[in-house]
Amino acid sequence: MMNAMRETKLDQIFVAINTVLLSGILIATLYPLVFVISASISDPDLVNSGRMILLPKGISFEGYANVFKDSRIWTGYKMTIFYTLAGTLINLAVTIPAAYSLSRKDFVGKKVIIIIFMATMFFSGGLIPTYLLMKDIGILNTIWSMLLPGATSIWYIVICRTYFQTNIPDELREAAVIDGCTDFRLFFSIVLPLSSAIIAVMALFFGVSHWNNYFSALVYLSDKELFPLQLILREILVKSEFNAQMLLIGSSDSEALGKELRIAEQTKYALIIVSTLPVMLAYPFIQKYFVKGVMVGSLKG
Repeated sequence: MMNAMRETKLDQIFVAINTVLLSGILIATLYPLVFVISASISDPDLVNSGRMILLPKGISFEGYANVFKDSRIWTGYKMTIFYTLAGTLINLAVTIPAAYSLSRKDFVGKKVIIIIFMATMFFSGGLIPTYLLMKDIGILNTIWSMLLPGATSIWYIVICRTYFQTNIPDELREAAVIDGCTDFRLFFSIVLPLSSAIIAVMALFFGVSHWNNYFSALVYLSDKELFPLQLILREILVKSEFNAQMLLIGSSDSEALGKELRIAEQTKYALIIVSTLPVMLAYPFIQKYFVKGVMVGSLKG
């Protein structure tokens, strides 16, 4: 057996520096997350005074109680889950076939199509023309106003196209064609099963985008039954802060004012957890695909 290579002094220094840097990055990343979780269940007075540094102190769930006492929160969750699932499926159904088609060397006219697609990255009609267009085609204040405008992204098409070019060899397609495989069967039976990594990564990107989307709902929706979770959480936060401000202006009851301000402060942290927890719980299940997918295009062959 060959002896393991001994590390030089420079190698040891390099490893030590990397360890310190990565440890610092880990702390900088985890601290805000742990702080927000602790602050959401801690006494707001201890948080504001700086006495709660990392771990929760003075356990209190008033912020979560203030959030979940609004019955609309469950409607918001339902609609957001629907927008996320349906929107992600639409995104994948448009992006993956488009990217695969543009990755094929025998696809006629792909250069012109790519130029047209790329133009959309630099030129846009703007918010008002888009609003008027959606009104004219009759999807304003419907679920389609949340799903169709962002059906795909040229940037994600380019990423998927790179994946197909570097991971799906032409020899595989040629062998399938020789065996009598049609383009549709090639795509569904061979290409898609070999593309689980990029599909998982795209699903994560699109899913997080739909989950956090509130601006489209703010502009295009007026029916509160269609509001996503983010918009309802925003209204809860605004209402809580508004009540505290009105009490500050017109009340001499310092005890009631202090309680309302404390609840408003704790509600902010609770809203962050409520809105991000589902995504954080889903991430570990697709982490291995994400790590593999971010290496798209780095290796060939």
